[in-house]
Amino acid sequence: MNPFRVLTPLLACFFLAVPSRAADEKPAPKHVKAGVSCFDCHHEEKPTKAAADDSCIGCHGDGPAMAAFTKSLAVNPHATPKGGHPGPFLCTQCHFQHKPPVVKCLECHPKFKLTPK
Repeated sequence: MNPFRVLTPLLACFFLAVPSRAADEKPAPKHVKAGVSCFDCHHEEKPTKAAADDSCIGCHGDGPAMAAFTKSLAVNPHATPKGGHPGPFLCTQCHFQHKPPVVKCLECHPKFKLTPK
């Protein structure tokens, strides 16, 4: 009998049962310093889902406020896109709490000089 026939389903069950995030994940150091807890963003003590954009907006401001904050950049990633352009995008499409941020704009515009924060 092929051991992989038995082992593969067992391993699949094991990895599917493992939570996608470690239970000991902490907010980013900037958020810890500001006294932000998991509950503040996820609205539950032991998060089971991603934070909603409303959580970001509550502290960082809405799209126009963020566009004003980043207006000095060569390409303003928070500015309202002009006709026919996709967007605006959700905060969580670029900014992540537990992994490095990405710049969604770079998917279509690889020559933009944008560094995520």
